[in-house]
Amino acid sequence: MTTSMLKIITFVIVCIVSLSILIFVLINKKNSKYRKMVSFLDREKNLLESASISSELAKIETIIKNERLEEKYKNWQDTFAMIKEVDISVMEDYLLSLDAILDKKEYDKFDEEYSKAELHLYKIKTKMDKLFDEIQEINQSEEKYRDIITKLKAKYRELNAHFENNKESYEGLESIIELQFENIEKRFQDFEDFMEQNEYSEVIHIVKAIDTMIDHMEVVVEEAPDLILLATKVIPKRIEQITENYTIMKEENYPLDYLNVDYNIEESLKNVNKIFDRIKVLNLEDCMFELRTMLEYLDSLFKEFDKEKNARKEYEDAKDKFEEKLNKISKMVKDVHGEIDNIKNAYDLNERDVQNIDNVNMRLTALKKEYKKSLKSLTNERIPYSKISIELEEYTGILKSIEEDLDVSLNSLGNMHDDEVRAHQQLDEIQDLLQKSKLFIRKYHLPLISNKYYIQLSEANDAIKEIIKELENKPIDIKTLNIRVDTARDLVLKLYKTTNEMIRNAKITEALIVYGNRYRGTSSEIDEGLHHAEQLFNKGSYNKALEIVVNTIEVVDKEIKNKVAKMYVE
Repeated sequence: MTTSMLKIITFVIVCIVSLSILIFVLINKKNSKYRKMVSFLDREKNLLESASISSELAKIETIIKNERLEEKYKNWQDTFAMIKEVDISVMEDYLLSLDAILDKKEYDKFDEEYSKAELHLYKIKTKMDKLFDEIQEINQSEEKYRDIITKLKAKYRELNAHFENNKESYEGLESIIELQFENIEKRFQDFEDFMEQNEYSEVIHIVKAIDTMIDHMEVVVEEAPDLILLATKVIPKRIEQITENYTIMKEENYPLDYLNVDYNIEESLKNVNKIFDRIKVLNLEDCMFELRTMLEYLDSLFKEFDKEKNARKEYEDAKDKFEEKLNKISKMVKDVHGEIDNIKNAYDLNERDVQNIDNVNMRLTALKKEYKKSLKSLTNERIPYSKISIELEEYTGILKSIEEDLDVSLNSLGNMHDDEVRAHQQLDEIQDLLQKSKLFIRKYHLPLISNKYYIQLSEANDAIKEIIKELENKPIDIKTLNIRVDTARDLVLKLYKTTNEMIRNAKITEALIVYGNRYRGTSSEIDEGLHHAEQLFNKGSYNKALEIVVNTIEVVDKEIKNKVAKMYVE
């Protein structure tokens, strides 16, 4: 055998030994885990066997005073014995079976058997817990129910004291409430009697009954005074006030049929009586809600009354204003529409202006017809003022729209008339200004008047004639008339300015020539300049003459231009 072969054999042996050891360890580990699980079940089983049910049953034995409790005691004993003798015994069989499986290393059977044992243990535990709770419920009843009753008695005394101290608030219900308190006291006595006999199965029902009765009395003591006040005083008084207001408003012709007051008041009275009948037997469920709902409805009637009163006042005020405006606009439309032919003859109206007036007249006629029909309908159908006001607002809006359209048409016509009147006034002013220009020329006897003046005078006269011609034409074309007036005014103003400027320059030139004569002998240049200025003046060239004379005199008087400027200002 070679060395390499020996090494291979040695390696294989080592691997086999290691694998065997590993398998052995794993098997032992699995076995140990299962053993622990079985031990857990065994401990749980032992805990159940040592449960304190026996001691709890011993306590029951000392308080048995009636057949019912004695029968329960025997049933509990039998159940406990059955658990120990049958269920615990089966559990022990399961544990032995699990130990045998582990001894034989039949691990494939363990999980199934363990699940059965675990489920059986759970069932035993459930039975034991239920039995323990039932027994303990009786053993603790004395302390438990005594504590509950003590609290209920304190609550009862508090409620009773509150009732006695405020008995006048429970008018009509005193005897009923007192009887209910007496019933509660009787139930307290029943509790004592059953507790004396350890009849705990009945005691629990008595305690629940007392608790329910006191809860009910708490509601009664708290709500009854308010309910009595609402049902016997507040609501009847409110109904009386509503009936009185309703009667007065009906006499004043308020349309209140939509409120159905008579029927609703009658139903309210019936409902109040029904609710009070329930209150008298202390059946207060929903009574407060129903009474408050009824009170809210009655209060809503007052709001409706006030709403109608305000609506009527607003309607009557709005109606007066509407009819006043309607009549005013109707008169205006009638006057304008009746004079439309004359206006056509007087002014060159466009078709749109005429059509606007016709449209306004038709819309106004339709509105008056609809309003009259509506008034008749509203009166016959007894519609409330709150609704009438809404319709009147709609009519008012329509009338406002008609008025706006009418204003547009009247403004157009009014502007035409105003333009005609203004044209007459401006014609007088223009003619007066023209006359002043002529007077100025005649007043100052100028040597010669330029052609410029006569041309402007002719243009101004022609423009004035055009104004007169347009005013005499029928119908008047206002647009053309305004153009003629503007043209004539501009031409006359131009003539007036020319006249003033010519006369002023002539006067200043003449005065400067006289002023310069004192310097004629001092210089031939001055003499020639003044002579030239005189020649221009006599030919009617007043502007040029003024320029020459100013330049000539400036040789001897450097301030002459400032003096001339002051003369222009003056």
